Amino acid sequence: MRVVLASRNRHKAREFAEILGVEEVLPLPDEVELPPETAETFAGNALLKAREAHRATAMPVIADDSGLVVDGLDGAPGVRSARFAGEDATDRENLDLLVSTLAAKEDPDRTARYVCALAWIAEDGTEEMFEAVCEGRIIEEPRGGGGFGYDPVFVPLDTGQEDSRTMAELPPEEKNAISHRGRAARLMARRISQG
Repeated sequence: MRVVLASRNRHKAREFAEILGVEEVLPLPDEVELPPETAETFAGNALLKAREAHRATAMPVIADDSGLVVDGLDGAPGVRSARFAGEDATDRENLDLLVSTLAAKEDPDRTARYVCALAWIAEDGTEEMFEAVCEGRIIEEPRGGGGFGYDPVFVPLDTGQEDSRTMAELPPEEKNAISHRGRAARLMARRISQG
């Protein structure tokens, strides 16, 4: 089976191919323009991208939307995780804004979760959604050189009670075993394998 990913990220396409156990996951063709992420939920944004990619390619499609939900910020940055500090913000700018915003709060609630919504559209147009989370907390100072986005300040709870490593300090295989994206992709893989 060949599947289209509603993204041009070739690294992500390879990762999905490995997790899903399909013949090939193709990055989105250059001529296909995805709609803006205007939905109020991760699932809504994933479906927007998946539907357009399916319409343009007529192939099975995967689309994901994910981000960070911080309890002390009433769920922000949420669906605006990649644009928290502005439309063209870098990962570092988003991270710095998160750290400074929490620091400005008196005794902030630092519990948080990464959320991933994966949309699957089969060749016949059947739609399914797979969602997963990774619970954790936000620390005051970034640590670690791996990962991306908010990983340097996110300490996952699933690595063990005595483990205070951030996502950016975990080796890739450990991170993928507990991450929101890895969990959602494994749910999708089980469904696809059932036919």
